[in-house]
Amino acid sequence: MKDELRMHAFVCVNERDTNNQRGCCSSKNSLEVMTKLKRRVREMGIDDVRINKSGCLNRCEEGIACVIYPQGIWYKISDNDEIIDKIILNLEKGIIADEHLMDTKSSD
Repeated sequence: MKDELRMHAFVCVNERDTNNQRGCCSSKNSLEVMTKLKRRVREMGIDDVRINKSGCLNRCEEGIACVIYPQGIWYKISDNDEIIDKIILNLEKGIIADEHLMDTKSSD
């Protein structure tokens, strides 16, 4: 990995009680999705991007939350290779996957 990171992606792996109405990203296999994303980025040799798990990003109702910095782009992702490929395109070439963007105006 390079000393200077160009981008940093955080994937929520928060776990809430199963009775919580809001649900949680962990119940949607977010840790596995984050691991898959991280492995694919490494396999592609994208060494100026870091993929990390995060605590609650306050968006569990919408799907697995993923935020990319420094752009501040919020995605709802899932364990789907097409979606992961589109997130990687954002990380590699800056191409935003509009169809997977989260509505950031509805945050609490």
